[in-house]
Amino acid sequence: MAEKGIVYLVGAGPGDPELLTLKAARLIAEADVVVFDRLVGEKIMDMIPESAQRIDVGKNVGDHPVPQSEINKILLREALEGKKVVRLKGGDPFVFGRGGEELELLAENNVEFQVVPGITSSISAPAYGGIPVTHRDFCSSLHIITGHAKAGAELTIDFEALVRLKGTLIFMMSVGTVGMIAKGLIAAGMEKDMPCAIIENGTRPEQRKFVADLETIEKVASENQVKSPAVIMVGKVCSLSDSFDWFGKLPLKGKRILVTQPEKKASRLDEGLRRLGAYTRLYPTIRTEYIRPINPQLEDKNVLVFTSVEGVNSFFDWLKETGQDTEILSTKRFACVGPTTAGALEERGIKCDFMPREYYGKDLGEEMVSTGFVGRTSKVLLLRADIGSEDILSVFEKAGIWYEDYPVYETKYIEQTEPVRPEDWDCITFTSKSCVEGFVRTQSKAGAGEADFAGIKAVCIGEKTAEIARGYGFETIVSQEATIEKMVEKIIEEARNE
Repeated sequence: MAEKGIVYLVGAGPGDPELLTLKAARLIAEADVVVFDRLVGEKIMDMIPESAQRIDVGKNVGDHPVPQSEINKILLREALEGKKVVRLKGGDPFVFGRGGEELELLAENNVEFQVVPGITSSISAPAYGGIPVTHRDFCSSLHIITGHAKAGAELTIDFEALVRLKGTLIFMMSVGTVGMIAKGLIAAGMEKDMPCAIIENGTRPEQRKFVADLETIEKVASENQVKSPAVIMVGKVCSLSDSFDWFGKLPLKGKRILVTQPEKKASRLDEGLRRLGAYTRLYPTIRTEYIRPINPQLEDKNVLVFTSVEGVNSFFDWLKETGQDTEILSTKRFACVGPTTAGALEERGIKCDFMPREYYGKDLGEEMVSTGFVGRTSKVLLLRADIGSEDILSVFEKAGIWYEDYPVYETKYIEQTEPVRPEDWDCITFTSKSCVEGFVRTQSKAGAGEADFAGIKAVCIGEKTAEIARGYGFETIVSQEATIEKMVEKIIEEARNE
C-alpha cells in the first residue's frame, strides 16, 4: 500500500496573482494534484505545472456539479494514493470557504494536512475599490457576514444587532440577496442614505465598482447586472471611495489587450500591462525551440553577434551542457541588437561591447561597419534563429566582412485551436514579424477563415513588424524604440489620447 500523501488547503486570494502568498506559489509548483474552484484567477491557474493532474470542482451559486461531500472524498482518495495534493480555493479557505468541512474527513482518516491562508476578498476587494474597511472617524469595528443561506433555508441575519454595532458591514456571496439585506437593515433602524458599495471581480482587471445608498443599492445592482463574485459593503467608509480609488485610476484600467508574445514562464509585456490595470490574455502564436545538437566553432571567431534573447540563452545553455567555461569567451567581443538582448547577455556575466542606436538587424550591421567595430580582419559569428532577416547579412557582404550565420534556435508556429475575435480587444500586441504571421495563420486554421483585420489596432515593437501587420490590414501603432518598455509606454500614450 502506498504511503499516505499530504493535502495542502491553500487560499488562492481574490484573483490578482501578485496577491498570492509565496508559500502558496511554492506548493502549487510542487503539486502532484491540484483540486481547484471556479474563483481561482486565470493567471494563478497558469502557474500549475503541466505534470500536475487538475481536478475541477468549481461551483456557481445554486449550481454544485461536484457536491461538497464528493470533494471531500476526492481529497482523501488522492492523498491515500501517496500524492501531494493542493486544494486551491479562491480567497481564504476558512472565510466562508468550507475549508473546515474539507479537513474533517482527512482528520478522521489520519491524513496529514496543512492550511495556507489566502487574502480574503472581504478586505482586498474594498482596498482595490478605494475603501478602507475601518477608519477611526467612521467606525470602530468590522463585520463579515454571509448573505447566502444553505439550500432551501431562509436567510437568517440578526439585522438589529448589526445596526447597533455601528461598524462596517461586509456581505459575502450576497448578490442574489442584496435587496433582502437592504430592507432588513432599514427595517432594523439603519438610515436609508447610509453609503453602500458593490465591488464585482475585486482586484481583477475586470473589476467594477458601484457606490449608492442603502435605499437604492438593490436597484443599482440590478441595472448594472452585477454578478458573483462580488462584495457588498455597508457603512460610512464607503463615502471615501472616490478619494481613495487608486485602482480605477490606473492608466490602462478597462482596456482589453491581446498579447501574442511567445509563451514563456512569464511574459514581461503581459505582466507589465496587467500591472497598469489592463485586462490581458496571453495568446502565443509562436514558440522557440533550441536547436540541438549544435557545435559552433569559436576558436577563430573574434566577434559574436546576438539578435535576440533566445539566441543568448540557447548559446550559453549549450556551453553549460557541454561543460565549457565562459572563460573561453574572454578574448571575444560581443554585439547585441538592443538593450533587452544585452541584458540577457549581462545576466550570463558578459558585457555587451556594441549596440546600435536603432534596435534592428540592419542598423546593427551598418553601425558595426561604419564605426569600425568590425573590419576586414574580423571573423563574425551570428548566433540566431534558423530563419532570420537577410538585412544584416547583406550589410556584411557588401562591406566584405567575413561572417558565419549559425542557427541556435528555431521558431515554430503554435496551432491555437480556439480563434479570438480581434474586434473584442482594444489592441493586439506584436513583438516580431513571426508573431504577426503566426496570429494570422492561427486565426485562419482555428476556424476564423480569411479574417478581416481592417481597423484592428496593432501595437508593434518596430517598423519591420508594423510593415507586415499593415499588409494584413491592421491599423498599426509603432513604439518609439524596439523594447517591451517602449511598447508599454506607447499603449499608455494611446489610451490617454482616446
